Amino acid sequence: MAPIAVGDVIPDGTLAYFDESDQLQNVSIHSLAAGKKVILFGVPGAFTPTCSMKHVPGFIESAEVLKAKGVAEILLISVNDPFVMKAWAKTYPDNKHVKFLADGSANYTKAMGLELDLAEKGLGTRSRRFALLVDDLKVKVANVEAGGEFTVSSAEEILKAL
Repeated sequence: MAPIAVGDVIPDGTLAYFDESDQLQNVSIHSLAAGKKVILFGVPGAFTPTCSMKHVPGFIESAEVLKAKGVAEILLISVNDPFVMKAWAKTYPDNKHVKFLADGSANYTKAMGLELDLAEKGLGTRSRRFALLVDDLKVKVANVEAGGEFTVSSAEEILKAL
């Protein structure tokens, strides 16, 4: 499947996260994004160096500015289980706006055509690094990284498009 691109409607899918009451929730992406401007950004894995030290912190630090520019939701997707995502989210105590969503079996990532085969490195199927600006389910900006790069999917790059 071709990777999701500008003009495409994002697929619906159910992802999991732990809410403020520490309860496991399953949520439809369309329920979070319909009628709103949202950012979906994906990373190869929780606790990995670039993801943990650059990609996620950039969106957490830029969240207030993104919200001021009309972004209703900032949704982080990773091919990890919800318990790992919960533990990872707790390493960012200042985070108030980025929702850590688990795509444990990579079903949603595959539906977007953004899976990455890292089996040779012992990591199985993961997500390519990406950032999408979506307005009422339609992709307005699709910044998808090549290989192991981190050049176009940062919060700074998304801010330039707003």
